[in-house]
Amino acid sequence: MQIGVTWPLQRLIKQPVPYGAPTPLAGCWDAHCIELRGQSTLLLVHSPSRYAVVRMGMAPADWQAVHLLAVQEIRLGLREAGLSLEETENYLEAAGQPRLTRTHGRRPVAYLNRVWESVLAADLLADPAKHHQTQLAAGVNRLPGRCAAYEDTACPTEFLRRCVHAPQSAGLYLPPLR
Repeated sequence: MQIGVTWPLQRLIKQPVPYGAPTPLAGCWDAHCIELRGQSTLLLVHSPSRYAVVRMGMAPADWQAVHLLAVQEIRLGLREAGLSLEETENYLEAAGQPRLTRTHGRRPVAYLNRVWESVLAADLLADPAKHHQTQLAAGVNRLPGRCAAYEDTACPTEFLRRCVHAPQSAGLYLPPLR
């Protein structure tokens, strides 16, 4: 799994990241650091579908292990998108070990920026007492729009399910779910 790190996040973690090897876009996420209600927050966006996962209350040590936290948050997000435990684990296995890379192109980053704006607009859904932001992400992931992988309009949850269940239909090949 490639986790594309935005420039602000690269500066925060004080770690340059390489361009990743070519990999199926279905296994790629982009990560960004934002301030939300005064808390350092990790925003993860599935590159082809614009499906978002949000983790608030990031400590400096959390940022140094961002690749590990990202996988934990993605696992929770996939379950919240309606994937079964087996589908979630198969996806994570197919996507492979997390590797920090540069972001995954202009289109996915443009959609990441749109998601960021949606998160800021829906910040009343955030629960500062919790790290994993279920309600906030659900609100953002219900908003219809476009994404990098498909030409039609749908919500990010629908796009994510398409990417996971039939990635080859958008040229996003990952091994099929078992």
